[in-house]
Amino acid sequence: MISTRGSAPKAGFGDVLLAGLAPDGGLYLPQFWPQVSVREIASFKGRAYNDVAHDILMRFAAGSFSAAEIKADIDAAYGAFDDAQIAPLVELEPDLFLMELFHGPTLAFKDIAMQVLGRMFARALAKRGGHATVVVATSGDTGSAAIAALGGLANIDVFVIHPKDRVSEVQRRQMTTAPYDNVHNIALCGTFDDAQAIVKELFADVAFARAVRLTAVNSINFARIAAQCVYYFTATATLGQAATFVVPTGNFGDIFAGEAAMHMGLGIEKLVVATNANDILARTLNEGVYASARVQPSLSPSMDIQVASNFERALFEASGRDSAWLQDAMLTFARDRKLTLPETVLAGLRSCYSAWRSDDRETIQTIGEVYKSTGQLIDPHTAVALRAAYQMKGQRQGPVVVLSTAHPAKFPDAVQQATGKRPALPPRLAGLYEGVERLTVLDNDKALVRAHIEAKLNTP
Repeated sequence: MISTRGSAPKAGFGDVLLAGLAPDGGLYLPQFWPQVSVREIASFKGRAYNDVAHDILMRFAAGSFSAAEIKADIDAAYGAFDDAQIAPLVELEPDLFLMELFHGPTLAFKDIAMQVLGRMFARALAKRGGHATVVVATSGDTGSAAIAALGGLANIDVFVIHPKDRVSEVQRRQMTTAPYDNVHNIALCGTFDDAQAIVKELFADVAFARAVRLTAVNSINFARIAAQCVYYFTATATLGQAATFVVPTGNFGDIFAGEAAMHMGLGIEKLVVATNANDILARTLNEGVYASARVQPSLSPSMDIQVASNFERALFEASGRDSAWLQDAMLTFARDRKLTLPETVLAGLRSCYSAWRSDDRETIQTIGEVYKSTGQLIDPHTAVALRAAYQMKGQRQGPVVVLSTAHPAKFPDAVQQATGKRPALPPRLAGLYEGVERLTVLDNDKALVRAHIEAKLNTP
């Protein structure tokens, strides 16, 4: 695998899994995208999700893991999901589907990749020996998914950084009531972008990163992308034709997994970026300027992001894999918080993506309308994507699949505001509100976070 910024050594899948971020600050991608034929894609219809996931992941992981090892990790990962289809399609109206991605242990789409990644991570670490320090910046869901995957494992410490008072209570409690001694929660006085920036700074602190064997399981870790692209294949095979996928988008990992599937040979009509008021990606695709603004708290907090890390991967591909341009572009954006895209790069992005935005008022309206017309409760992030699907109704061709990324019970206040009905927590989360919370509040300061990590690691 290679780095988007061009100066890191090539690495195998196992190395990338444990490293997360490339040493030159870039993101890893396959040097050559593995291919899946049209015939193979058609054969996925009716097959178990686990089997399709095995076929796809082995195209990346062969050489680092055996087929039997990947099968064991996938089967263990999905054994506790409450729907055997893992990512079932639910038809709302003719040619409009929700793909439910919230049937895992933490009720969010992150489980589909994280449960597999956690097992592969532990397996790779056991082969190599030693200790790993996982640092996770989360806007709400990645943290709990990482804890569910890595909590209690030997030789791993997990530090989860969430923006204080900017996640839902359910999201926070899923993280802070975890009983594992190897899990350390940090509530950062700042935004998700601040938390993400600190994680990147910790990786850039080479001496520290090496000393604690720092790694990441955010969507910057390519193994997450590899596992997430599977449900684009299964949905397309089930429908029997190319579809438009509408994705509620924050850090760009989930939707880039769709682009990854396209590079592998999957026919997709369009990938649609759906954003809330933090609309940097919609502005970029519609206006051609990637410019961050101030983060606005919203009812869909997992999308309250103004710097989308995985967008770098899309820029790399849209530029024709021009790592020299990409390196300069990322330095420009880091310095100026603004990047005007060349016409060729913008055209490359638009050939794959389009984008829509909606605000909290429209989100509440959409949740209420869906409940009134179908009896279905949806969470605010799904509502943002569904709103985009409704807005583009006159432009739609063929089936449209909206990625439903979280269970409505994770955001009960917004759902109740829209429908008058408060969604109940599933049995697996019974007692969540009675659990004792463990967290440390820190100011937005990399040095403080580093010192906290060092202190925890040095505590017997």
